[in-house]
Amino acid sequence: MVKPRDSEAEQALEAEDIALEAFIHALKLRHGYDFSEYSRASLKRRAQELARKLGVERVGDLIPSTLYEPALVREIVSHLSVPVSSLFRDPEVFQAMRSEVLPMLASWPRINIWLAGCAYGEEVYSLAIMLAEAGLTQRSQIYATDFNDYALERAAEGIFNRQNLGEYRSNYLASGGTARLSDYYHARYNLIRMRRELLEKVVFAHHNLVTDGVFAEAQLIMCRNVLIYFTQPLKDRVLTLFADSLVRGGFLVLGNKEALSPSSPAAERFELVSANERIYRLKRDWA
Repeated sequence: MVKPRDSEAEQALEAEDIALEAFIHALKLRHGYDFSEYSRASLKRRAQELARKLGVERVGDLIPSTLYEPALVREIVSHLSVPVSSLFRDPEVFQAMRSEVLPMLASWPRINIWLAGCAYGEEVYSLAIMLAEAGLTQRSQIYATDFNDYALERAAEGIFNRQNLGEYRSNYLASGGTARLSDYYHARYNLIRMRRELLEKVVFAHHNLVTDGVFAEAQLIMCRNVLIYFTQPLKDRVLTLFADSLVRGGFLVLGNKEALSPSSPAAERFELVSANERIYRLKRDWA
């Protein structure tokens, strides 16, 4: 029996899917960036947006640029890594951390915090402000990591658009902020720059959750709205990496669209602290 010929639309979709796989493979072979275990739906959407931004028609047209125009790789990786956040984004999470996590962190003489997937740094500064208001800055060390070097540079600059100040202030107050947000930035023209002293205990570093191992022994790991872009096997590996990186009794904070699935190999190592805010704690009695 002869298989019916696919419609032109179906053939075009199949070709685009094949082109996406070729693009991912070229990026990995040529430059070492591995997106092979990212969710295909979101990756395809971002690759198509990137193609339009670069003025080409199809995802397959990105392959020559990937192979032969190394100056574009930085922009390609930056676009694919989705560095989107906000100061005190999801303020209820920071409020829960103030009440449920910080008092426990205060019991340690030294507090190592790993902020994985720090993007443009909004969460770095949010966390630094929260630690300052809890009087924990001098005992803390924040390791802010990302595989996107451009995002790391932007995060270290701490410069954000002034037009978002209304949202930032609202988030800060809703998170339980005890001062004025304006105490933590300088405003000029259409920009704000976070105060340099907030970075006193912050180290920015390149780290790739897909390929790299344990980064630091931490009392707290924050990785919000990153795992949603991973396939389930990669999520499981990263969650195991986080469990291996935490001290006993250490905390893990995930994004509000993420959860520690009972089927994950790391699930039995954690206990739930706050379901709505996706806060977990590594069991103290884990052998």
